[in-house]
Amino acid sequence: MRWQLLANALLFQIGWAACILAAQQSWWLLGGLACLAAQLWLSHERLAELRLLLIVTLLGSLLDSLLLNLGLFDFAGDSWLLPAWLALLWALLATTLRHSLAWTARPWWLASLLGATSGPLSYYAGAQLAGVGLPLGTAPSLLLIGLLWTVWLPALHALARRLAAAPAVTSSPSPAKFD
Repeated sequence: MRWQLLANALLFQIGWAACILAAQQSWWLLGGLACLAAQLWLSHERLAELRLLLIVTLLGSLLDSLLLNLGLFDFAGDSWLLPAWLALLWALLATTLRHSLAWTARPWWLASLLGATSGPLSYYAGAQLAGVGLPLGTAPSLLLIGLLWTVWLPALHALARRLAAAPAVTSSPSPAKFD
């Protein structure tokens, strides 16, 4: 079990680096995708993991697209959608919620504390390495990101718990029982 948590954390970090590098050279997306595929392959509940991954990626992409359109980020180009490498980062983050970051889910303030500190640090490092501009300035941007992630990470954990508690969707009806 410990090796799986370590593998999850390591694959996330390698995938994070590949995604950041993909901002400059898009072929690095393949490295991020490989890390994501490995995460899914290692998962014992692939369908549940995939469902969480898709929802978190969609919500995170919408959030970052909103922040982009509000002027918090400046990616090269005129797109109103975030780049593919950032969307892939959301998918990779989703793979950690039920695994290597699960320890931060309860009590909720652990996720808030981690979000308030690691969220801005991750965005800052990513912005520096990927050439993303912070038009509002570094300090105001990181403060806003920190405040946002104080709420966002606990919300993502709540989403992961809710999805884990939801009944699994099956593709075929359950067989009839005859007594």
